[in-house]
Amino acid sequence: MVRTIVKDIFFLGQKSEPATKSDISVGKDLQDTLEVNRAGCVGMAANMIGIKKRVIIVNIGLVDVVMFNPVMLRKDTPYETEEGCLSLTGVRKTTRYENIEVEYYDMDWKKQKMKLSGWPAQICQHEMDHLEGILI
Repeated sequence: MVRTIVKDIFFLGQKSEPATKSDISVGKDLQDTLEVNRAGCVGMAANMIGIKKRVIIVNIGLVDVVMFNPVMLRKDTPYETEEGCLSLTGVRKTTRYENIEVEYYDMDWKKQKMKLSGWPAQICQHEMDHLEGILI
């Protein structure tokens, strides 16, 4: 289901709760909502659609990957950048890492590990910040 994008800074500033297997529909809603916002968006967190759960979706090129309860295992090569967000106006400076490794549960609730570099790594880090209530 396509959801409305949340712009409430108070809500977005709260930490998200762990997702469970019963939250698979949140992943589907993120897929649907990202699809209709694709022109201006490359990733989303569940709080951006009003659901305070640890679920994100990241475009990694040809596919979108839904991640439940993502955890950063490794990061290296920091750099400074500016980012915008569909939920916020303007751009903000932040530090990101060129290479990351993330562990998460997929849409079949199977544990996965993924190494990301460059732009997909940056997107993933931005969405993971949303889960912590960090607004960039």
